[in-house]
Amino acid sequence: MPPPMRQTVTFDNGSEFSCHFHLHNLALTTFFCDTHSPWQKGGIENAIGRIRRFLPRNTDLATISDQQFNALIAIYNHTPRKCLDFQTPAEVFCQQLLHFECESTCQLALA
Repeated sequence: MPPPMRQTVTFDNGSEFSCHFHLHNLALTTFFCDTHSPWQKGGIENAIGRIRRFLPRNTDLATISDQQFNALIAIYNHTPRKCLDFQTPAEVFCQQLLHFECESTCQLALA
């Protein structure tokens, strides 16, 4: 990702983000939502809800292969969104932010 587009990252308060300070080496500032305040980062809550369609709450992420994980990411990034005028996040990112064409259909299947 081009450096001008990576400035900050906001996390919820999960323990999986305990090493967030490593992002400071990339000149990224990290922020955390207040505890029990999901409305402060609605995008995170929306993403979690979408991922939960494929991974139930108690799924041990260590059991997910890299291929399965990458397939989930591809599905997530290539699903059209009403808020994006029915474009996919990949289309918006590539065409509008990076100003070039990219493939907008998901070629990966969840293994």
